[in-house]
Amino acid sequence: MTRVLITGANSYIGTSFEKYIQKFGDSYHVETLDMHDNSWKDVDFSTYDSVFHVAGIAHADVSKVSEEMKQLYYQVNTTLAIETAQKYKADLAGKSGQFIYMSSIIIYGEETTINKKRVIDSHTLPKPSSFYGDSKLQAEQGLQALETVDFHIAILRPPMIYGKNGKGNYQQLVKLANKLPVFPNINNERSMLHMNNLCKVVKERIDAQDSGIFLPQNSEYVRTSYMVRDIAQKNGKKIYLFSWMNWFIRLLGYVPGKVGRLTNKAFGNLVYEKDFFRIEVKSGIKNEN
Repeated sequence: MTRVLITGANSYIGTSFEKYIQKFGDSYHVETLDMHDNSWKDVDFSTYDSVFHVAGIAHADVSKVSEEMKQLYYQVNTTLAIETAQKYKADLAGKSGQFIYMSSIIIYGEETTINKKRVIDSHTLPKPSSFYGDSKLQAEQGLQALETVDFHIAILRPPMIYGKNGKGNYQQLVKLANKLPVFPNINNERSMLHMNNLCKVVKERIDAQDSGIFLPQNSEYVRTSYMVRDIAQKNGKKIYLFSWMNWFIRLLGYVPGKVGRLTNKAFGNLVYEKDFFRIEVKSGIKNEN
């Protein structure tokens, strides 16, 4: 039996994975740990084959966040993740284990535009454009420093995650689909990841007990307008997609300020290269036995 600990209670990702893994029966035993206070430090992590760390603060409107809130992002997304991995490693006392961390495509920056396709490939270096992305990248760097031949670090950098009861930017699309009778049919491309596909990737990492940086995505890119249309249909609505004003919407992408930012956020092009899935992380790995 493979024993998995999810660190972060009541999270969308953690709860979804716990439900997903149940269909494999008694082969997996999953427990969840609340990280909101320091009681987690009293739990013995040594009995788990993998720790799936999902505790964190999700993306926010970075233009409306106080300095105090910025520090909380680093405290939760960076410091808590590293401290959890350090405890797990110490509790293992030389035994083999795997720590899986939920990072994000956001570590490559948030620059997207409606007028140019942005492709992230093996040559693209992380370059966060906000404290949120930086808090994730700093966590990655701190975790990689803990890796040994017996302590495996698997980092996931997913694009936007969606699915039943999805949160974040996906909820914004749901609201649009449920309110608007029409929507622009812009031919853009986005890498996205359905929750079931994410759960499959996490299970594969646990089964392989491997390490590295993984960039999971759906097999096909997603057009924003088609996703809004499909969401509307699932909710019993019909939404009309129109293209006759595309030239004007593309012009809005050049407008400085909030208008241009929202246009590029909704219809920008941001994808992982199709065959780009894993970054090997070998430097600094050592045998501590």
